[in-house]
Amino acid sequence: MPFYEYECSHCKFYSEVLQKVSDTPLRKCPSCGKSGFKRLISAPVFRLKGSGWYETDFKSDKDKKRNLAGAEAEPSKPEAKTEAKTEAKAEADGFTVKTPAEAAANADLVAVLTPDMVQKKLYNDVLAANMKQGACLMFAHGLNVHFGMISPRADLDVALVAPKGPGALVRREFEIGRGVPCIYAVHQNPSGRAEELAKLYAAGLGGARANLIKTTFKEETETDLFGEQAVLCGGASALVQAGFETLVEAGYQPEIAYYEVLHELKLIVDLFYEGGITRMLEFVSETAQYGDFVSGPRVINAETKARMKDILSEIQDGTFIQHWVAEYDAGLPNYKKFQQADLDHPIEKVGKELRAKMLWLQQNAPQASATPDAAQAAAKPSTHPIAETA
Repeated sequence: MPFYEYECSHCKFYSEVLQKVSDTPLRKCPSCGKSGFKRLISAPVFRLKGSGWYETDFKSDKDKKRNLAGAEAEPSKPEAKTEAKTEAKAEADGFTVKTPAEAAANADLVAVLTPDMVQKKLYNDVLAANMKQGACLMFAHGLNVHFGMISPRADLDVALVAPKGPGALVRREFEIGRGVPCIYAVHQNPSGRAEELAKLYAAGLGGARANLIKTTFKEETETDLFGEQAVLCGGASALVQAGFETLVEAGYQPEIAYYEVLHELKLIVDLFYEGGITRMLEFVSETAQYGDFVSGPRVINAETKARMKDILSEIQDGTFIQHWVAEYDAGLPNYKKFQQADLDHPIEKVGKELRAKMLWLQQNAPQASATPDAAQAAAKPSTHPIAETA
């Protein structure tokens, strides 16, 4: 039986209680007597054997692929030493080391947090046969389930919890008593408890302390892919590269171009993050605001939005995932070519040289905030719909 962590929402009394998974969660606080005793989700007390599912069990190794239940690595290979070192460290930290199959067989909840393109093999080769009846299969991204690459057993609860931030931030916020917002969804609910488990899992990450929004596997998957492609990764990278090229081709120094189109982007994104477009407009100069108003729509115009709609349509109808699966299965020839082109772009060489002189980056020290000048106080708030919900 597992230990569950409980905390009272009234007096903050904390306790660990040994219970069966099927037991009704406690409600009455043994300290203050009020009905605010809530079950938390804590870290598991086991760690999977090996140096990682992706590296040791799925990753292509020239002409062979490792199997999950896999053969032992040859003693002379570096990964064997890494695996032994990882196991020893985990055991020294008090964890019980298990293979993925062993862990899945004894788990009431299995969280699949591997890269998207290895999840199908992980489920088919290990989880489908080894997960116990009525267990919960949890994802952090709905891609494989939504597009039918994984068809979970009918007896399993299937849900997702997606923190809106990278793992390091999720952990850091949790440790200081806060949390990163999470979205959650339910795909299958034979037990009738799938939504409750998703909420508990999100609460265990600290997400319930921030904001918890219910969604669907379809909505989470399609919006996540669109954001990555059209704005956050694809759109932002292409915009920065085009801006850099425009300035350099006009005769400006590459170093100056780097500062203006990439380095200072963090200042703007941080303001977006803190308070949306409204916050950004409050902190940049009136000159910058006017340039935003008259030039922004010339760069990102109706034609750009039409291309965004095309990208969204290809995500929705499965075209993108079909191309991505075919590319992955072919050994990533175009992926590697595109990646190398980005790495070889002149802005990367210039940026590497400039960042080497930024001691605060090397020392991982906090950066100073942008300071507004007096004229910025007169900025008018944005009336764009996105500003109203920021």
